[in-house]
Amino acid sequence: MAINNPNILNHCTVALLGSVDSVNLNSTGATTLFTVPTGKKAVLDHVRLRNISADCSSAVVTVGLSTALTDFLGNQTLSALNAAATTGILQTVPNATTVLAQEYTATEIIQINVGTAAGTACTATVELFGTLDDA
Repeated sequence: MAINNPNILNHCTVALLGSVDSVNLNSTGATTLFTVPTGKKAVLDHVRLRNISADCSSAVVTVGLSTALTDFLGNQTLSALNAAATTGILQTVPNATTVLAQEYTATEIIQINVGTAAGTACTATVELFGTLDDA
């Protein structure tokens, strides 16, 4: 079935929800990526790290609700991001059992948290992707 209604496409397509430039991966702490708008709900799909400034392979991050920080993605070691200008994708990995998708409601804040610093100066653009639907 073809979808000809652009309003439906807006609700059914994984899209960029939020982007933050120059997130410091060599400093522990949380950075806000997205706040769910009033009247909406969001389901996250993945996080992309790009514009890596240097080796950040020792950094460990989590992603989730500002009060939980791990409910979307628990500890993610950035081991593959071992050089400048690399790009990484962080997401839940489907397997034989259903992956639980977290639904975030209006005004909830989604953050990335650097739990373990990279050990050397390193920044990245962090982008959050998911769907945004009417509540």
